[in-house]
Amino acid sequence: MRVGAIDCGTNSIRLLIADVTISDDGARSLVDVERTMEVVRLGQGVDQTGRLDPQALERTLIAARRYAEQCRDAGCEAVRFVATSATRDAENSADFVQGVREAFADFGIEPEVVSGDEEAELSFAGATGALATEEIEGPYLVVDLGGGSTEIVRGTHDVMGEISLDIGCVRMTERHLHSDPPTQAEVDAARADIAEALDRAEATVGFGGIHSLVGLAGSITTVTAHALRLPAYDSAAIHLATLSPSEAMDAAEELVQFTRAERAALGFMHPGRVDVIGAGALVWYEIIDRVRAASPGVTVVTSEKDILDGIAFSAAERASG
Repeated sequence: MRVGAIDCGTNSIRLLIADVTISDDGARSLVDVERTMEVVRLGQGVDQTGRLDPQALERTLIAARRYAEQCRDAGCEAVRFVATSATRDAENSADFVQGVREAFADFGIEPEVVSGDEEAELSFAGATGALATEEIEGPYLVVDLGGGSTEIVRGTHDVMGEISLDIGCVRMTERHLHSDPPTQAEVDAARADIAEALDRAEATVGFGGIHSLVGLAGSITTVTAHALRLPAYDSAAIHLATLSPSEAMDAAEELVQFTRAERAALGFMHPGRVDVIGAGALVWYEIIDRVRAASPGVTVVTSEKDILDGIAFSAAERASG
């Protein structure tokens, strides 16, 4: 079945058109037809104002209309549009819902503003589908580091615990990292904010006994590209790349300390991440540090499969009953 999956987050909006197969025994497979991403910064200022900025909303709806056209042209039988942190938090989210409903009128859908828990479960489903076949061992701690929030999920075959934390890269940048490069005082304040959130995460899902720490989404894939010293962004090289905690943390620390000009000069850096990658790298650094303390010997794995793949699977499952 050909499906369309849209993940609209705080920083970016992404589209996956894929052919999904679900066997009678529940086994699932997915083949990409098209996968694309645009940085629209829908969550710009939401942490301070509680509302979606009109210009950010318009940027996002333009992309949504384009994605709807691509789904029609590709012959998608089902489409699911999931919206995450920014639209959960915004007072005027009804304007966003109406705009998406109009764009996807042919498919009879509207954006589903999912809870943090469901976001975590979708991320886990998308990320772990290929891990066992690649002999990457569980238990897994899956971290989906977004613009407004970060989802942390523990499990092996099924979800055993999850939590959503308001420590995404856009939110942390707007709260704390205002200088270029960030001052030590700004970094320290961000670390304290992150530490408080991770205290809750560790108490809820547990960081001990983890074999593989699996990182998803643009902040983490960018840190991995830096650790691998890639001359340009290369999804094939990044997907399932395995690093030691110290390798990943060293790369993250460098990105935190770089100026925006130094970040922009990196061949793998998406222009829409230049101003927020420092905060994303800092969140990832702190998570790795906390997990390696609780699970000595943990392996850090980066996956290009994430919530978008989970949304695609769920769209096919719904359509097939």
